[in-house]
Amino acid sequence: MLRITGLNKSFDGFQAVADASLDIEKGEVVAVIGPNGAGKTTLFNLITGQLTPDSGEIWFREENITGLPAHVISRKGIGRSFQIVNVFDRLTVFENVQIAVLARRGNTLNLFRPARSMAVKETGDVLANVGLSEKRTMTSGMLSHGDRKVLEIAIALGSRPELLILDEPTAGMSPDETAATLDLMTRLSGDLGLTILFCEHDMGLVFSIANRITVMNHGATIIQGLPEDVRRNRQVQKAYLGGDVPC
Repeated sequence: MLRITGLNKSFDGFQAVADASLDIEKGEVVAVIGPNGAGKTTLFNLITGQLTPDSGEIWFREENITGLPAHVISRKGIGRSFQIVNVFDRLTVFENVQIAVLARRGNTLNLFRPARSMAVKETGDVLANVGLSEKRTMTSGMLSHGDRKVLEIAIALGSRPELLILDEPTAGMSPDETAATLDLMTRLSGDLGLTILFCEHDMGLVFSIANRITVMNHGATIIQGLPEDVRRNRQVQKAYLGGDVPC
């Protein structure tokens, strides 16, 4: 579904991504891990069009999407949540997701129909899928940190992605919230058949859900393989301060 080859990106002489490679098959859950500054978020920004690579190629469903704008890539079927929560705090939970659904449909503006009556069922279905139905009328700024992270996933789902990219989905969450997010990711993969690419510092979560793991260090890909292969890899262990990969 997604194939990345020879991807490079530098900022003022600093090589953030260096000849990175990645491949994901349809239906997989793939994790990207690595020490702080390894290039994970930059890689995600390149895939989703927030940044343009200096060189290399990104292929999605056999189409070269390298350098396309973010809104075009989104419409091709790639959804994204961010490391820092990005929601409209003054809107309700329902309205945040509704905007994403209407944007995908291309009917955000309709002079002859009140927006509140549009895409009601689809928006409600998305909220049900992520467990936010009971909080649909809450102002988003009043949500807990964990619920705000889940709302951002719901917003991404509003675009009906085939590939969902999650940047540290459990960052700042309590253990209970982390467990709930793990359950949500499992359901999205299993029940909805979504392909998921995520980066995460919680190694317990990574090794419990990922079909395959890609490890980055200093912008480069060290290895992509099964969890057990990654855990035993000496280069990976060295990247994690000379010890065993935390799990």
